[in-house]
Amino acid sequence: MGFLPQVVRATYERGFRIRLTFNDGTEASVDFRPWLTGEVFEPLTKPAYFRRFFVDGGTVVWPNGADIAPETLYDAATRSNDALQPSATVRSPRRRG
Repeated sequence: MGFLPQVVRATYERGFRIRLTFNDGTEASVDFRPWLTGEVFEPLTKPAYFRRFFVDGGTVVWPNGADIAPETLYDAATRSNDALQPSATVRSPRRRG
């Protein structure tokens, strides 16, 4: 069985963006606007209601039961230019002097 991503932390940023942290340490700011269509997601189009999210069952959930599969969120997060993955190391060039 492969890796099963789970959201372990979610922090509101701005608009319809939430910063997500996954169980492998990946962090990214994800724009939720593409998923805010359909009856169950209609309340989330109101910014005050959107901010009422919480983490449950390894994903982001709202009081009305709306949620998005953690695999979908992970895919969006890892495609994001803002994604930070702990396995990637950034090294600074050494200065010679």
